[in-house]
Amino acid sequence: MTKLAPSILSADFCTLGEDIRQIEAGGADYVHIDVMDGLFVPNISIGLPVLSCIRKVTDLTLDVHLMIDRPVRYAERFCQAGADIVTVHVEADTQENTLEALRIGKKPAICVKPKTSAEAVLPFIELVDLILVMTVEPGFGGQSFMADMMPKVRAIRAYIDEKNPGCELEVDG
Repeated sequence: MTKLAPSILSADFCTLGEDIRQIEAGGADYVHIDVMDGLFVPNISIGLPVLSCIRKVTDLTLDVHLMIDRPVRYAERFCQAGADIVTVHVEADTQENTLEALRIGKKPAICVKPKTSAEAVLPFIELVDLILVMTVEPGFGGQSFMADMMPKVRAIRAYIDEKNPGCELEVDG
């Protein structure tokens, strides 16, 4: 089943509530919220206060993509602020801390960057509800889709089908 998760990264923050209501009216399943810290990726985006405000204006699933260094430090706070899905990058921390962050999440998810192998998801695949594959470099809006990521998407789909059929596969880019 295909689901739609529009990102608010390019939204007009002066009218964010209205934009989210348009996403709802358009039939979206999730609101994708990119959180960037300027360390894991070179840009900075929204954080906890904005997420709390978004939660007040929608009942849609809030799909929070943490592009931050050592996400284990903040995963629980993002859940408390209203995140339904908390996605952490496997490249952002140690395997042990990534596992700890996944235990905190309401719906835990992992993400892999374009240069990270498909096999990097295997230690986590049975613990997550969603795997996000980046088909652009994280941290920058407006990039072109990297079609050469499709073999990775297919490989991860095969891993999911074999090891955790209830897990969703999401593509960002």
